[in-house]
Amino acid sequence: MSQRGNYSSGDDFVLEYGELRFTFNERDFGERCEQAARKLGFVAGTLGFEEAEDLVNLVVNGEVHDPASALGEHVNDCWPELVGPSERSLVHWLRRLIFRSAWLDQRVKEGELDVAFDDLTHTFAYVQPDRDNEPIELAPEPSWGRVAYMPPFA
Repeated sequence: MSQRGNYSSGDDFVLEYGELRFTFNERDFGERCEQAARKLGFVAGTLGFEEAEDLVNLVVNGEVHDPASALGEHVNDCWPELVGPSERSLVHWLRRLIFRSAWLDQRVKEGELDVAFDDLTHTFAYVQPDRDNEPIELAPEPSWGRVAYMPPFA
């Protein structure tokens, strides 16, 4: 079996796990941060520039020192509910989902997985072309909906 490649869209951000090293450009990483936060129920809608900046800072630094937005302030206000044992913290799950999305994208790029649309659920799923397009099951993620940040309406 050939060695799997590492995902790369740029050199602005790096996530490593074991022998895997994924590098991201700023836009890709920011979009993945937002997508992960939405999947976890922590944010709804599209974030503004400063909110997205605070979210990226949370993912990269594990906290938001100088909030640039209401999202950063919300993170600091709700910190006791967001932090916990490492495998249960919001930061852990944001990083995990960002890594997982890049891992899956790399598997698609290498032909190991395909993306298929499910007409019943109206969602996309990853399928294994060498197994008669059998869908892969992703581990469920917890929800942070109870402390969700709701962007103010402009």
